[in-house]
Amino acid sequence: MKKLLFIAVVTLVGLPVQAAVTLKIATVTPENSDWMQQMRAGAEEIKQRTEGRVKIKFYGGGVMGNDTKVLGRIRIGSLQGGAFTPTALSSQYPDLNLYGLPLIFDSEEEAAYVRERLDSKLQQGLEAAGFVNFGFAGGGFAIVMSNTPVDELEDLKGKKVWVPEGDSISYASMEALSLSPVTLPLTDVLTGLQTGLIDIVAMSPIGALVLQWHTKIKYMTELPLVYTLGFMAVEKRAFAKIDAADQAIVREVMEATYRNFDAQNLKDNHEARDVLIDVGIESVPFEEEKYLAIREVLAESNRNLGESGAFSSDTFNEMMGYIAEFRSMNAADTGQPLDASSVATD
Repeated sequence: MKKLLFIAVVTLVGLPVQAAVTLKIATVTPENSDWMQQMRAGAEEIKQRTEGRVKIKFYGGGVMGNDTKVLGRIRIGSLQGGAFTPTALSSQYPDLNLYGLPLIFDSEEEAAYVRERLDSKLQQGLEAAGFVNFGFAGGGFAIVMSNTPVDELEDLKGKKVWVPEGDSISYASMEALSLSPVTLPLTDVLTGLQTGLIDIVAMSPIGALVLQWHTKIKYMTELPLVYTLGFMAVEKRAFAKIDAADQAIVREVMEATYRNFDAQNLKDNHEARDVLIDVGIESVPFEEEKYLAIREVLAESNRNLGESGAFSSDTFNEMMGYIAEFRSMNAADTGQPLDASSVATD
């Protein structure tokens, strides 16, 4: 009996025991926001279901600095990941920029149609580039926000517009519209609006509210300029330190969290627009003819960027094919002719 007990103890001692893994994640999301509360709730569920083997610690409110600093901290291992927009990781995987090409989508329905067919490919590409992710959460369209009304292309010319750090695509697009791009980290935009360093920002209504940018602007133009997207990415080597069964739990919980964000953000964005109107931000309509004129300018800019290698031309053309499908079906349903020039792929 003693011999059997000794063998059992030796066997148990020899079994590998997974050390607890803590994933430190940075985000600009404000600490008391609903988004942060949901992420922390997901982290708590993961901790409980893995019996403490996996913990996620979020650093909210941009306390870890801008995207460049966060990526630097990930490289040296003091952080394991972050909640990002596509621009932040576009140097690792340029195709993340595709959804955010200016005026690439006409509507949320069109974006949803394309994403249903292309999200998985972009997720796989990001993982191949070294970052585990848990799905994308659409943030609605970034619209033009300013202190003077903008209702046509001429109103944009010469104005100083904010462009995120490292976003070469937006920089080129804004130059194509004769704007003067000003590169700033997200954390400095509010100050830039306050000091007059920038005249115009493009942001979703919900983003403008959360980041308090609405306190420094007077007008918002109903122009679906850029489709916004967010996601959480964890450095692949850090994630690999987690046991396979626990990895599955992390994926399950965080994918559910981001699916909820994706659905909720659309509703929140519509409600945020109403809030902006209620606090005195004036809505500026954009006529269809003027919209098509701007879209034509940006379509050429987008094609040129693809030809210059800013992203994969094959994936770009695949996306444009889905857009053409959607517009063709929509034209058939409504009896309206398709504007074929807007979906040209070469």
